[in-house]
Amino acid sequence: MNLPDLKNLSIEPYRNREEVIRQVAAQIEKDFDQFGLEVHFSGEIHNAYEELFTQLNKHLSHLLDRDYHRLVLLLYQIDVSEKQIIRTELNFPDVPKSELLTELIILRELKKVLIRNYFKENPDKL
Repeated sequence: MNLPDLKNLSIEPYRNREEVIRQVAAQIEKDFDQFGLEVHFSGEIHNAYEELFTQLNKHLSHLLDRDYHRLVLLLYQIDVSEKQIIRTELNFPDVPKSELLTELIILRELKKVLIRNYFKENPDKL
C-alpha cells in the first residue's frame, strides 16, 4: 500500500470503503466528544458522508454563532489550520462557512485514518 496523495485527497474514492468509513466516523465521534459535541454514526455505509456532514454542520453552525472559542479549540484539536480555512473560503466564496469547515474536518479526519492505516500496514516506514 502506498501512502495516498494527501495534498490532493478527495473523499470520493473512500465513500464505499466500509472499514475506512467506520474509522473516520469513530475518529470524528472521538474528537467532537472531547468538546461535549455528540456525533453518532448509525453504521449505514451508503449515506455515511451525508449523515456525518449533517451532524457536523449543525454543531459548527452553532459554534460559529455562539461559541467561537470552543470552535477554535476544536479546529486546533483536529488540526485544521487557519491557512486551510482561508484558502478554502477564497476558492468557494459562496459556500457557507459551516459547510466549508465541515468538509475540511471530514477530509482531515480521513487523512488521519489513512496515515494511521498506512503505518500500521508498513511499520518499517516509521
